[in-house]
Amino acid sequence: MRILITGGTGVIGQRLCPALLAAGHELTVLSRSPAKVQRLCGAAVKPMASLQEWSPAVHFDVVINLAGEPIIDARWTEKRKQLLLDSRVALTRELVACMRRTAQKPALFLSGSAIGYYGDTGDRIIDETAELAQDFGAQLCSAWEHEANQAGAMGIRTILLRTGLVFDARGGMLQKMLLPFKLGLATRLGQGRQWMSWIHIADYIDAVLFFLTHPDAEGAFNMVAPNAVRNAEFTQTLARVLHRPAIFAAPAWLLNTAMGEMSLLLLGGQHVVPKKLQALEFAFNYPSLDHALQALVTEG
Repeated sequence: MRILITGGTGVIGQRLCPALLAAGHELTVLSRSPAKVQRLCGAAVKPMASLQEWSPAVHFDVVINLAGEPIIDARWTEKRKQLLLDSRVALTRELVACMRRTAQKPALFLSGSAIGYYGDTGDRIIDETAELAQDFGAQLCSAWEHEANQAGAMGIRTILLRTGLVFDARGGMLQKMLLPFKLGLATRLGQGRQWMSWIHIADYIDAVLFFLTHPDAEGAFNMVAPNAVRNAEFTQTLARVLHRPAIFAAPAWLLNTAMGEMSLLLLGGQHVVPKKLQALEFAFNYPSLDHALQALVTEG
């Protein structure tokens, strides 16, 4: 297949591109830094510097939209919120506009979203039918998905990737946590009772490949492992895997003061299950946290 990817140089994209190349697909990666594309994604990948290069005569079988500014790297000022919206919502709108102009439309559109769609749901078990929350993170996901669903309105099979915490020892949140944990500075967040819904990077990539060959897959999918854990259990498990103590806690008031509205990402949580993936009999290689962290720490 001929595949266009946005966000190909990100943490997930750098893992996904080699997997797609190995499966025999032809890849184009949209990037503001096209010089980095072949170094980070593979020598066989074709860079695209701007969507203006996508003429109506150019056909892609699949479009995978993973682009977006990191949501937790800076405090949510009004300026930062607008940047988060533009990097997701505006880009998705532009992608769909390009699809609309093409002589032959893609068969499949995979577009990023997040389990932040559901907000802080306490101890409720959440599947893809759960309602939309009202906080900024949820509204960001809603606007993002709304633009992606315009592709579905054109008859393009559209899948919304409601992604949880993606664990990868080479990048993202887990990589940032490894050094302090190795130094014995493992830290529980608040009371540690908030649920963390996560997925091993290898299972995430396998799920994307799975969607390419399963035409019955459509709509929103929770991209999480079957077994969510509370923050306290995650902290203890990672510390144990690294053979380090876990004795510290970051008080909720401190996180609220330091992070403002964004602290909801750390102190809130969702117990999310991948109901639709399981209904399609997708097989997780890493369904349990202990197994996943053992594999990632060994790799890292």
